[in-house]
Amino acid sequence: MTLDRRSLLKIGAATVAGAVLVEGTATADSGLPPVPGMLGDRRANELWYQLDEISLYHPSQEVQDAYAVLFPFIQENAPEGLYEKWRALSREPSYPGNYAEFAKPVEQPLRTLSTLQLDNFDHFYRGDDAGLTNAFAAFGQGILFDPRRAEAESEVHTMNGNPPSGYHFWHAVQRAQMFLGIDRHRWARIHPMLGFAWALQSIAKPDHRHVNPGLPREQVRAEARYWLPRSSAQLDRDFQSAPYPA
Repeated sequence: MTLDRRSLLKIGAATVAGAVLVEGTATADSGLPPVPGMLGDRRANELWYQLDEISLYHPSQEVQDAYAVLFPFIQENAPEGLYEKWRALSREPSYPGNYAEFAKPVEQPLRTLSTLQLDNFDHFYRGDDAGLTNAFAAFGQGILFDPRRAEAESEVHTMNGNPPSGYHFWHAVQRAQMFLGIDRHRWARIHPMLGFAWALQSIAKPDHRHVNPGLPREQVRAEARYWLPRSSAQLDRDFQSAPYPA
């Protein structure tokens, strides 16, 4: 885990200078056709667009089958919500073993979702953790505008909800995956990016239909310096706070 944190420190140093992506015409990216009206980084837009395609709008049968097991399990065993279940168990002396035991019955659906998400990240950012960090930063700030989501009235790629509770749900899912040994090292590297995006969205409070101008560069740098070196144990403490960071 120390090596992962050290790597993330390097990522942070390399990316904070360019982490602020501003409103304007969509940047070009090799292999991706232009989308009229798109604003923000072309590749980051495509990452989040495709993730929604395969997880929300057009999931495969395998993913639908995983949902059919995962969500009834959560409703039955964590009726107050997965995040609240994680938060309660994380405060017990037996954590993280108690949370791993809780999540064990849905290990296979969690593996399916892990593969789905990581394959998508790798398709656009394999070997480019700095780029993936930027994609999370752009997501949190709400500076990615994609007109292909006009029908869903969700043109801005950012976490839904006001406040955006999805970060807490994703944190609870990532911790279950890590404790069950599901792509543990990959999720440990991505985990601080989740906290970073949560912090940026908590400040920016972006509109889901109108592109946000983005936060000041120095403010993004300050958040990067705090969040990107965080270990998962430290993020556990951070995510005790809801709906916004303490």
